[in-house]
Amino acid sequence: MTEQDKNPAQETPPEDDGTMSLTAHLEELRSRIIKSLLGIVVGSCIAWFFLDEITNWLVQPVGKLYYMKPGEAFFTYLKIDITAGFLIALPVIFYHAWRFFLPALTRSERTVLGVIVPASVVLFFVGMAFSFFLILPTALKFFMGFGEESENLQVMFSFGNYFDFVIMFVLPFGFVFELPLIIIVLGKLGILTSKWLGKYRRYVFFFSFVIGALVTSPDVFTQVAVAIPVILLYEIGYLVVKYILRR
Repeated sequence: MTEQDKNPAQETPPEDDGTMSLTAHLEELRSRIIKSLLGIVVGSCIAWFFLDEITNWLVQPVGKLYYMKPGEAFFTYLKIDITAGFLIALPVIFYHAWRFFLPALTRSERTVLGVIVPASVVLFFVGMAFSFFLILPTALKFFMGFGEESENLQVMFSFGNYFDFVIMFVLPFGFVFELPLIIIVLGKLGILTSKWLGKYRRYVFFFSFVIGALVTSPDVFTQVAVAIPVILLYEIGYLVVKYILRR
């Protein structure tokens, strides 16, 4: 008898073949969430040493900021640190997220993780950069314009409120730019088909321009600049599902 026969408990458990129980899936989900949170903790510890540089970079669009409450500066710095830690840990977070949602793939197909994880990180940062350098300045200019028209109002940005405003505009675009990868994976799993994507593409086009009008100033060029990337991302996912996956 081999050592493995003598100690069956030490055998390597088989990979998920789609027959894992609900309890096993929940246990795997808990494990991956814990590992992702640990990644954020480590990332936050790294970001703490560069907190001043990160903060100075964030406030460049408006210059000097103020804090109105005793604890506002501390808690805002803490939020910046945790957010930066999240961004540093993105490769770890995306790896565990995709690894959990792709158990139906075969062993050979799971090699796509080597492409999906880097692509997810790149697309997320591209979306954030797109929002920070294009959407945020126009939005700030638009909202500040209301106060400048009044002689009794002066623009004074609160440190905490400004950071919340930046996050509201920047982070969602990071997730929006994950759209083609999400469509491709759902198509591979058979959840989405090209017929379904083609049926609802006109609604995507419409809401892309609606979102562009809501988050930017009333400038047609900027609104189109917001809508076009969303439409292109959707079309990329649609074309891959239709012509490469043939679903």
